[in-house]
Amino acid sequence: SAACRVVVHVDLDCFYAQVEMIRNPALRDKPLGVQQKSIVVTCNYEARKCGVKKLMSVKDAKEKCPQLILVNGEDLTPYREMSYKVTELLGEFCPLVERLGFDENFVDITEIVEKRLKQLQGSGCSGACVSGHVYNHRGELNLLPINLHDTTHARLVIGSQVAEELREAVYARLGLTGCAGVASNKLLSKLVSGTFKPNQQTVLLPESCQDLMRSLDRIQKVPGIGYKMTKRLEALGVRSVCDLQAFPPAVLEKELGVSVAQRIQKLSYGEDDSPVIPSGPPQSFSDEDSFKKCSSEVEVKEKIEELLPNLLDRIHKDGRQPHTLRLTIRQFSSTERWLNRESRQCPIPPHLIQRFGKESSNILSPLVDILMKLFRKMIDVDLPFHLTLLSICFSNLKDLPSSKKGSIGFYLKQMSPPSGSGKRVREVEDVSQGEGSASQNQNCNRTGTTKARKLSEGKKSNIKEAGIPDCPFHLPFGDIDQEVFRELPQDIQKEIISEK
Repeated sequence: SAACRVVVHVDLDCFYAQVEMIRNPALRDKPLGVQQKSIVVTCNYEARKCGVKKLMSVKDAKEKCPQLILVNGEDLTPYREMSYKVTELLGEFCPLVERLGFDENFVDITEIVEKRLKQLQGSGCSGACVSGHVYNHRGELNLLPINLHDTTHARLVIGSQVAEELREAVYARLGLTGCAGVASNKLLSKLVSGTFKPNQQTVLLPESCQDLMRSLDRIQKVPGIGYKMTKRLEALGVRSVCDLQAFPPAVLEKELGVSVAQRIQKLSYGEDDSPVIPSGPPQSFSDEDSFKKCSSEVEVKEKIEELLPNLLDRIHKDGRQPHTLRLTIRQFSSTERWLNRESRQCPIPPHLIQRFGKESSNILSPLVDILMKLFRKMIDVDLPFHLTLLSICFSNLKDLPSSKKGSIGFYLKQMSPPSGSGKRVREVEDVSQGEGSASQNQNCNRTGTTKARKLSEGKKSNIKEAGIPDCPFHLPFGDIDQEVFRELPQDIQKEIISEK
């Protein structure tokens, strides 16, 4: 049940700055800012003491803190790699870890808490105390308004202890500090985690939930209510959490639809039953660049060529092959500065998919050509245009076909053909690897299939005599060695046929 859940939200302190201080320990006790373009995207706490804030312009930051050291943070690789290390480490404690950006993770520790709760109850609930702060508790720390015989309270107390262990492990293994929030769901744990900063944690008791929600001065501070929804709510006169709680449900449902209205009204009360979904490997790889103005095809091509190498390197390290390519642009607008985006995508041609993971220079030029075609679908290059952002995304990632010894794929692929047929098999393989247009590829595939049928018919009678199922005609001939196929158990043969 919702009351039994314990979710921790881990939020790393000034993440980019911490990564830079780990890379260069000499920066640790100095005011440090991480710069992207003309903005200080984050800074350490030494810089914050001098009045530097996140997303401050470099000019203003230097005026506030002349001794500020700036590090270029436009290459996200070190931050991305450290981020995955954090998620992987948290996953050693609990399998339910969900990444939220580079510096945040949700961890559902319910199962761990339940085991410890039984041990605590066995000892008569003695010796348990909260680690960190209790939200809205104004007395001396850890002389709490907590009843350990109330299992909801006991779970959250144990959760605070687990959260401290998680934070200690991240610091001991990776050198990173962070805050944590402990609550009964994702929404509340995220909201409460930033109550005490830096390098501290806070637990939220059910009795204080409404105090926390009503402390939010703007409706957009509720996770799950974004910019567009905020504008729609403001048009209805809803500006605060209290406004949303008091708004007539029937009117809200009429304006927003039943499911959306019910969801956001539940959020306003701190109710969130969304599960912590293990993130696993990334579902896409993307990179973008923003700028003041890009207004020619030559500039667009240059921007694309700058973004692609890093993306291809990330895909190579991941080991999977993308099958879809997307280009996103943002045109200049004085009114809709952040929302004026447009995208186009297309499948990656099969002959290019095979090149991923190999020498990137072989694939760079054809990918640039595809992206420029997508660009021209969105922009009439004969008319003036003004872009402020370009983004490239590779998605629909799939594992490489298995070729490890011991797998079926190993025994069925790239086997030596039966004697006397080697030349013909190579002819089929050469045809199927052609790199022409889509229509040429289709014609080549049909040719290959026809030849494969003729070749397989020669063995058809022998296979039938042995009582073994025919090797299906629709399988490319070079894909399966029939002698190996015949040696496999029948259930494995059926499995292969069904997969094909």
